[in-house]
Amino acid sequence: MHEDPALFAIFILAYSSIAAVVERSWVSGPILFTCFGLLIGPFGLDMFSWETDRETILRLAEMTLALVLFTDAADANTGVLKKTWKLPARLLLIGLPLTILLGFGVGVLLLGGLSLFAVALLAIILAPTDAALGKAVITNPSVPDQIRQSLNLESGLNDGICVPILLVFLALALDQVVDMEPARFVVELLLKTFGIGIVFGLGLSLIAVQLLRIALKRQWLTPT
Repeated sequence: MHEDPALFAIFILAYSSIAAVVERSWVSGPILFTCFGLLIGPFGLDMFSWETDRETILRLAEMTLALVLFTDAADANTGVLKKTWKLPARLLLIGLPLTILLGFGVGVLLLGGLSLFAVALLAIILAPTDAALGKAVITNPSVPDQIRQSLNLESGLNDGICVPILLVFLALALDQVVDMEPARFVVELLLKTFGIGIVFGLGLSLIAVQLLRIALKRQWLTPT
């Protein structure tokens, strides 16, 4: 019962002891974790016996992604971003749509057996850069700071931009738009997706800022 958590704890302890060496090498942390999972999984030594359902794995993946994005946001240099905000803006508003269009065009040429909606889904899924896999570049001091901060911001926001578009094309591909016009469905879905995220994100951020100000004023916080 306790073998699986102990196995993960041993690996995390071992990785923590060589994390600095890994950062200086060409091998990234996510690659090591993936290889470890393959090693102990059913395709390797079959040492992992934990059984769970798809919903639990989905929630675990969502929480992991949230922690990764939160850590990247906390490490962002806002001073640099204020001076070079045009670069990540171009990456998100120009580079990302062009990447999706390029992927769609290549998919239409190479994947003739798929429908246009399926090719569009594939292009949208592959377009966003992964924040974890790009961490080696973002944390490399030899890369100019403005480039690193811009890539960090772009990799953290591109998924949030692509997900609503992905949901729209997924619904269209599955022919789920039956009760309303496609244009109306797209508008409502985008408003719900972005609207809820913006309202909750800004609302919780404002509450957190006010609580921190009160705590600092009354000296409730520790120095660390």
